[in-house]
Amino acid sequence: MQTHFNSEYPSVEHLRAKAKSRMPAFAYEYLASGCFTEVNLARNTSDIRQVQLQPWYLRDFDGADQTTELFGETYDAPFGVAPVGLQGLMWPNSCQYLAQAAVDHNLQFTLSTVSTASIEDIGQITNGRFWFQLYHPAEEELRDKLLDRAWEAGCRTLVMLADTPTFAYRPKEIRNGLSIPPRMTLRNICQMMMSPAWAMGQLAAGKPEFQTMKNYIPKGLNMKHLGLFMNKTFSGRLTENKIAAIREKWKGNLVVKGVVNPADAEIAVKHGLDGLIVSNHGGRQLDRGQSTIVPMYKLVPEFGGKLKIMIDGGMYSGADIASCLACGADFTFMGRTPMLGVCALGKYGGHHTFEMLKKQLQQVMEQVGCSKVSNLREHLIAESVPV
Repeated sequence: MQTHFNSEYPSVEHLRAKAKSRMPAFAYEYLASGCFTEVNLARNTSDIRQVQLQPWYLRDFDGADQTTELFGETYDAPFGVAPVGLQGLMWPNSCQYLAQAAVDHNLQFTLSTVSTASIEDIGQITNGRFWFQLYHPAEEELRDKLLDRAWEAGCRTLVMLADTPTFAYRPKEIRNGLSIPPRMTLRNICQMMMSPAWAMGQLAAGKPEFQTMKNYIPKGLNMKHLGLFMNKTFSGRLTENKIAAIREKWKGNLVVKGVVNPADAEIAVKHGLDGLIVSNHGGRQLDRGQSTIVPMYKLVPEFGGKLKIMIDGGMYSGADIASCLACGADFTFMGRTPMLGVCALGKYGGHHTFEMLKKQLQQVMEQVGCSKVSNLREHLIAESVPV
């Protein structure tokens, strides 16, 4: 496979600076911001980076292998692309670019219900090797249609989203008119004019839309009424009864995302779920919640033998991935990091970012003398975990 690694951008910090310079401020803030004062957004990463690893220097070591098996699939690395909504707003065709990069690198890819690429498009790009994250609709008929479409497109792992029972209060998005859907103000239009690469890409790609939901949205709605429709369509919590109904209907792997406490994990076990993703929606929903790594570390001893326990949020480097794996995660997911790669470098930004993360993780594993991803747990200095 051709390399797309660009040595000018060897870290996410470099990608972030480049992306910010190319994007309208409202688009960058939609990607990068959290809710309220962004306490939990920062805590996600700072807690992960308190974790310390113990190297073994005098043991025999034959090299490090990042290959990871998950739900019967074998991936080249223990990280995947987390579901992100409105990706096309942040960079034109970014969802499709990342799906293709994931295929080329043999990595996991997850599509959001509210992404700007359709289930069918991503199914075609990935040859059906993708996961679908379901925002649970208020109407069962719409739920079943989405599940049927995902299955027909080849998806065999469904992710039920639990951590968005209400729409978040994000001051930057409110000020920019980017609640849902986007509202173009004079200030936003000026920002677009100052971001020519983004603007030209949008002209070529067309207005970003909720492609998976497009056929269910009444024609001719203005921005205000489209927002009201989406709010009504996806209102309400993911309850135990809803989980039971989906478990009965969905014949593939079933995962719940957003679990952070043992009581919710028990419900997942009770209904025969296959995994859970510890997440706080990237610090975008609850500003006074725990970071991702703290509850995950506590859930692993009790539930690690019953479910695959995964983590999403706060990781921006291979070292961050290693810390989460050392704390017991079976797999890790990143949303902002791959998006920053595409926003910075365009079509091949995902390829660059995946190569960068693999290089970083490989260096950590070789440095500490860890031959397999699952063995990173043996290198954890337990007292360093911020519990």
